[in-house]
Amino acid sequence: MISYEKLDYKSLGLKVGLEIHQQLNTTHKLFCSCRTELSEGAHAVIVRRLRPTRSEMGDVDPAALFEWRRGRYYEYQAPLDNSCLVEADEEPPHSLNREALVIAIAVAKALNSHVFDEIHVMRKVVIDGSNTSGFQRTALIAVGGFIEVNGKVIPIETICLEEDAARKIGEEGLKVTYRLDRLGIPLIEIATAPVIESPEEAREVALAIGRLLRLTGRVKRGIGTTRQDLNVSIRGGAKTEIKGVQRLELIPKVIQYEVLRQLNLLRIKEELSRRGLSKEVLQFNPVNVTRVFERTGSKVIRRVLEAGGVVLALKLNGMKGILGYEIMPGRRFGGEVADYVRFWAGSSGIMHSDELPAYGIKEDEVRMVYEVLGADPGTDAFIMVADEERKALKALRVAFERILAAFDGVPEETRAANEDGTTRYMRPRPGAARMYPETDIPPIVVTKDLLEEAERIKPEPLNVKLEKLTKRYGLSRDLAMEVLSDIRLDLIEKLIEKYEGKLQASVIASLFVVTLRGLRSKGVDLEAISDERLEELVDLIANGKVAKEAAESILVEVARNPEEPIARIVEKLGLQKITVEEAERFVEEVIKANIDEVKTRGLKAQGLIMGKVMEKLRGRIDGRIVAEIVKRKLEEVLRSSQGTIKT
Repeated sequence: MISYEKLDYKSLGLKVGLEIHQQLNTTHKLFCSCRTELSEGAHAVIVRRLRPTRSEMGDVDPAALFEWRRGRYYEYQAPLDNSCLVEADEEPPHSLNREALVIAIAVAKALNSHVFDEIHVMRKVVIDGSNTSGFQRTALIAVGGFIEVNGKVIPIETICLEEDAARKIGEEGLKVTYRLDRLGIPLIEIATAPVIESPEEAREVALAIGRLLRLTGRVKRGIGTTRQDLNVSIRGGAKTEIKGVQRLELIPKVIQYEVLRQLNLLRIKEELSRRGLSKEVLQFNPVNVTRVFERTGSKVIRRVLEAGGVVLALKLNGMKGILGYEIMPGRRFGGEVADYVRFWAGSSGIMHSDELPAYGIKEDEVRMVYEVLGADPGTDAFIMVADEERKALKALRVAFERILAAFDGVPEETRAANEDGTTRYMRPRPGAARMYPETDIPPIVVTKDLLEEAERIKPEPLNVKLEKLTKRYGLSRDLAMEVLSDIRLDLIEKLIEKYEGKLQASVIASLFVVTLRGLRSKGVDLEAISDERLEELVDLIANGKVAKEAAESILVEVARNPEEPIARIVEKLGLQKITVEEAERFVEEVIKANIDEVKTRGLKAQGLIMGKVMEKLRGRIDGRIVAEIVKRKLEEVLRSSQGTIKT
């Protein structure tokens, strides 16, 4: 397998387009008056099945058809304190949320986009259960525009306003459980043109768009509030949509691995051609090989057989080694086939000869399967499924069709991002038949009042904001840029303005971009630290009740006990700030306790005394003040005892 670190993305013709989805921090949801907050309280339960319908042109969207064929049903938890009949699809949607529309128009203006004179809401077919209605409501707000990133103009294709999906709770067999608290939260979707040419450039563009959204001060923060979808292709490959990249830093790796995957699928195509193979060489002739495993030590197969299942196998002429070909780190072509089988056939019992013996299957059992199939172990391969006979047959058919697709190279599909940067098959790419007009919501005329209201909250240009942070508040350019990239930008600005003249802006900025990020790298759960707790901490520092050096220790405790007030945590940790006079008395006591060492070493004892003092006072007073006190007190003691200062 090729190393992604050595890839020349330009020569490979890499093209990436981004779709940035960001929850808006509005008072109400997009089509009802429910709050835009998650809920863990009591709930009612609704059970539904969903099915695809034909578009106005008589077509059925392939992605919707795919979900329906999986035969699943959906259990919806409707929170009693934060959902209504609109989320349950038992009441027509209310008018489009004006607050959300104004924010979307403001963002469109900041991106130099053309805002439509009239906004029409559309229905987008989605029957994976994440929408109770079987579709997602979305409105196209603006087209065109651009954002400049590192001197390059990145065109914006569309800006949409849509409702977020329900929150997935879990799966059990054919049942999928969702919670309706997230359904309907306003989302802005910004789609760029596919002009991004490297993984790192994609991250920079996503960062720039995210920064612009945060500059509005009207977007939500935290896990699940932001999602990046990627459209990735290379020359000779295929456009692949990758859904659900939640962390900005994961974007480059996801793209690198996708390029690698497509390159290796193209190499598999070349290898099949080199071997003189074609689709016609492969025949779909499943063979029942259950008798081979009558006394097997494989727990997986034995469990299937005890339940009345079978083991079916399929010969793959000339394909030895192909299924074991690594296409991404830790993922082989056989894994791609298994993904298809899991989703299309609902079976997880698929195995292939390139990975056997394994799963408790012995080498002689593999040899016997080859014999039953009449296959050559030196050149041929086989796939094998252990399951109920009907499901096993369907699984083999799905696997066979995916293997045939290898002769064409890279299939167009939608994939889901994994936490390690790899991806997995999700569903076919949707077609044009998934969109049709929403008949329950009248068109909205974009009036002069709407445009003026949007103009007032339009985010300031980056250079204006940067100048404000550096010139007015005295931040260094580097620190100001870090602030502009911070997810809590709006809170930082609010606190800097609130405590202007009372606490240096650099102290507040460093708390967020240095202290908090340092805690994240140490594994502290920053999501548990609320804005309210951070504001309490800044207030205590600004009013001289807590030393800024105590912030890290306090925040670690806040993450453990998110509901406990900062003042109580400070008291519990013994981190109340002390006065200079109290510090002086403590230094004098430490010097007195170590007087012999002081007289012997003179001013060189400063490090010793400082260390002992800070063991008790760290986080309760500025370390520089303590250092000045220690030096001054040492000089006084040495003058009085010797008349000279020993250096």
